[in-house]
Amino acid sequence: MDIESITNYCMAKPGVTAGFPFDETTLVFKVMGKMFAVTDADHFEFINLKCDPERSEELRASYDYIKPGWHMNKTHWNSVYPEAGSKLICELIDHSYDLIVAKLPKKVKEELALLSKS
Repeated sequence: MDIESITNYCMAKPGVTAGFPFDETTLVFKVMGKMFAVTDADHFEFINLKCDPERSEELRASYDYIKPGWHMNKTHWNSVYPEAGSKLICELIDHSYDLIVAKLPKKVKEELALLSKS
């Protein structure tokens, strides 16, 4: 999976924005203002995705191409390399997005639900 495919997949989700809040190359995807994915737009090597801590451990033990999140909280973030394949990367993007949405305040979830219907 390449950066363009990842960008298209993330941006198709309701309430998602993308930007460069840290520097000119670090691309951050947010849902309703909360970060769920981070990657380098110029030199794509991996994507950092939020993950349930227990699942993170299982994934890291099962796959050489899933590592503790680079420059992120190692308990809650994984670096997922392209060798993981499109299906697994999309599944983990969905998981990251869903984790963030689950923690949003009720009012923000309601706003997101309205965006999902439009």
